[in-house]
Amino acid sequence: MNSNRSLSRELSLISLGIIKDKGDFKLNQFQIEELFEAALDSLINHCRDELDKCEADLENASQYILDSELKEDANSSFSNERDELKKALQKIELVMNTLAVILDFPKLVVSSNQIDIREDVNERILHITKNIKIIDAEIDEVMDGWRLKRLPRIDRDILRLAYVDINFLNTPVAVACDEAVNLANKYSDTQGRKMINGVLRRLQKVNLQ
Repeated sequence: MNSNRSLSRELSLISLGIIKDKGDFKLNQFQIEELFEAALDSLINHCRDELDKCEADLENASQYILDSELKEDANSSFSNERDELKKALQKIELVMNTLAVILDFPKLVVSSNQIDIREDVNERILHITKNIKIIDAEIDEVMDGWRLKRLPRIDRDILRLAYVDINFLNTPVAVACDEAVNLANKYSDTQGRKMINGVLRRLQKVNLQ
């Protein structure tokens, strides 16, 4: 269930990124469904791109080992280290092959009878689109000299999703903050991660009082 919630948060973030942010989101149910499908495809394509990059890195590392074996004597001091590296690369290759097989898991989940992910994403998007002005105003209150609108779009949406978790979905504050940090680590930059961490800490203090 936790993995499903994490997936739905990520799909919600991607969905929000497709919407033009003018401070007043207005979407009907059909449009939200279309956003979900586009976000799902985007996530799968992103995963495939990352796998392709890993595969290229793996091939380069394997070629480096092969070249070193041809140049170095079998009894050299590097032989043991090289053997350990080869074992590690074999494990990585196994993991990558497994990931490639299950990469369409999100699509399979959504197309099966388990519709909890789709419903969760729809709920999050609806909460944000219907309450965007209130959400942004309350986040602004804990921005400590900054304004939400000055942040990059991805950072704004991560904070909005955390707010929805805490104030609409009764998610424990610590869990909501951890999930937001995970999204920031994956999608934001160093400055964005620091800003999000700071805002979440202040938001956490407000909600714990």
